[in-house]
Amino acid sequence: MNIIDISKPLLTTVEYPGDPETRLDTVRSIEKGDECNLSAVYACVHTATHADAPCHFLDGGETIEEVDLSKYIGQCTVIEVPPGVITGEYVNRYFPKKCSRLLIKGDAQSFFMESAAYEAVDTGICLIGTDADSVGKSGNQIKPHKAFLQNGVAILENLDLSKVEPGDYYLIAPPVKMGAIDGAPVRAILIDDYILWNRVTLD
Repeated sequence: MNIIDISKPLLTTVEYPGDPETRLDTVRSIEKGDECNLSAVYACVHTATHADAPCHFLDGGETIEEVDLSKYIGQCTVIEVPPGVITGEYVNRYFPKKCSRLLIKGDAQSFFMESAAYEAVDTGICLIGTDADSVGKSGNQIKPHKAFLQNGVAILENLDLSKVEPGDYYLIAPPVKMGAIDGAPVRAILIDDYILWNRVTLD
């Protein structure tokens, strides 16, 4: 089984502009005479690889612990798109028509317009993932988020797809069970021999 880690490290990934800075505190240290090493982390739940809950942009939307976990686990397709704005026309021409989970490899510089988000929703996806820090470009991120979230499409952001070739994989990326909040960190992985998983009916 070949596992590809597509997660970015929480402690060293640059925060989204305006989000709080990530901090690591050493609580106990064996080197300093303590019986164990113990650390505490302060971070925004939308830093590094993470999942957005509907309530991140929708008043009264589902919290991260309420989102159906099956959306984050199953067969997926990785496609490569050019950096820039993804339009509805581009989605119609180049996006796969039968795909449950779609991951966008765009050198962390590809962002959905609202129209593109709705067109992607119409393909029947249950999850959209991107290697960018947001599905929508800064200054125009709210509408694409709402288009996905209000239609039940789960969102993964800040994936590391730098070593992933376009194609079909098996995705495992459940969010950390944080409680009734707007998002959570994710340890996302791809398995490239996903057919093996399909044989044991895990999808």
